[in-house]
Amino acid sequence: MAEIVCAYQDAAEAIPFGPAVGAELTEKELFHLAPLVCLKRRGIKRTRKNEKVATEAALSTYVANEEVHGSSLSNSIMAFSLCYVASHYALSLLDETESESILNFVEAHLDEVQRQIETYKPIQPT
Repeated sequence: MAEIVCAYQDAAEAIPFGPAVGAELTEKELFHLAPLVCLKRRGIKRTRKNEKVATEAALSTYVANEEVHGSSLSNSIMAFSLCYVASHYALSLLDETESESILNFVEAHLDEVQRQIETYKPIQPT
């Protein structure tokens, strides 16, 4: 849960910068940032290939799941979590069983994940 909370907050930090690049960014769009957050948090070099692998996996998984489980993906945390985990899977950082387990956990504890995100305070460097 802590990993998803930190990654989500990492992505959410980009929201105020949306207008600077001509985009309105809200929590509903954070799932788009999940692949890049995955690369960043795992220390994986942001090459075109890595970005493409992670992004294609995340967005294709989102589209496929939206058709089947659309209502659960209306929750920004669940949508972000799906794309974040799919990115890890595509980069061979997680296997299918681990990916499914993580997403089931997030879905089952969504209220707690939401509370953690709302009270999240990043560690400030000293």
